[in-house]
Formats: sequence, structure tokens, C-alpha cells
Amino acid sequence: MSKKVLIVMGSRSDLPAMEGCMKQLDEFGMEYQVRVLSAHRTPEAVLKVSSEAKENGFGVIIAAAGGAAHLAGVIASSTPLPVIGIPIQTSALGGMDSLLSTVQMPSGVPVATVAIGKAGPKNAAILACQMIGIGDAAVQQKIIDFKKAQAEKVLADSVVE
Repeated sequence: MSKKVLIVMGSRSDLPAMEGCMKQLDEFGMEYQVRVLSAHRTPEAVLKVSSEAKENGFGVIIAAAGGAAHLAGVIASSTPLPVIGIPIQTSALGGMDSLLSTVQMPSGVPVATVAIGKAGPKNAAILACQMIGIGDAAVQQKIIDFKKAQAEKVLADSVVE
């Protein structure tokens, strides 16, 4: 599996919400590419990018969208790669609309879905690295080290005097 991650977001306005994802991938030393494509406004481009992602060297696709968040599902329908959906928080319904649009996939079109809010993009990056780590020992070791450091920090903070 390739070490590259493709990040697709439905709108340039999603970029600030996705900074945690890109930062986490940077911390793991993962190569990624970011594209802004809309399932509703640029469906042909979405299908082209997703159907060619594997041959272009990507191993996992992360798709972030708000509102009628069909992006992850459209991508998942046209690629053999694992797709992780990030429901972007919206002003109208707080992201519940995005969550339901991302998580309610028909049988045969799976999308792994992470949380609404700040944890979602970071968790998507970690999950993408875990997926890639199945076939890459160096990436898997980075995940092992990350989880160990995270646990040590929690344990260090657990002592109250």
C-alpha cells in the first residue's frame, strides 16, 4: 500500500477545519495531497480523481464535507481504496447533517467515519496511518510510538497532589 494520503474537501472554507488532519500527517512524516472538489458542483472531477487515486500512488483517501456531505460516499463508490469521511461542523445543524450524510452509506459502499469537530480531522489522519501501517512497518512503528507517548502523557497527568 502506498504511503500517500489524498485529502479531498468539498469547499475551500473547510480548510481551517482540516488543519489538524494535515498537521497530524506532517507529524507522522506522511506525504499527502489536498484537493478541493464538490460532489455536487464538480461530480465528474470527483469521480476522475477518486477512480485514478490508486494508480496515482495513494493508499487512503480522506474526504471532508459539510451539510449534504455526499463527498465521501461518491468517492467510495468509485475507488478500491479505503475512504475516511470527516463530517464538517455546520452552522445550521452543528454538523449532525454532515454526520448523517457521511455515515449512512448503502450496503457495498463503506466509509469509515470520524467525529464532528476538532477530533475528527486528527483522528482521520491517525486512522489513515493505521491503515497504511498494516503493510508498512515503519508507519506502524510511528503509530505505536504515538500511542505510547499519548498514554505516558495521560499517566503523567493522572497524579494529582
